[in-house]
Amino acid sequence: MPAPSSHIEITETMVRLYVFLAQTLDRCLDHSQQAAFPEKDHQAFLADTRAKLLPMVSVNAVVKGKVEEETRRVLELAERYMKAEGTKTVLQQEVKAERAILETKLIALSDLLAVFRAL
Repeated sequence: MPAPSSHIEITETMVRLYVFLAQTLDRCLDHSQQAAFPEKDHQAFLADTRAKLLPMVSVNAVVKGKVEEETRRVLELAERYMKAEGTKTVLQQEVKAERAILETKLIALSDLLAVFRAL
């Protein structure tokens, strides 16, 4: 059985996942981000971070389910946006709303991480 992860490690990994999910949405609205960081690399980092986080949070089925659902929802939204033809006004609003949610979570998790590191 692997050693349990520290609170700091779990929080850092969760922050990293939310950063990559936010970048996934940012890439929908700003194509220059796609050119700066290849999609293949972005997806690899996202998958790796998710693979590290899920076992860490699996001690709580509710949290694990929320992480899985949120990841699925963001990735599906990004895929729908990228495949959409013509005007994407409604999808842009959805992407921006989802991005705002991720931003709020990132702020809260970053503050929590700062507290953990200060202890």
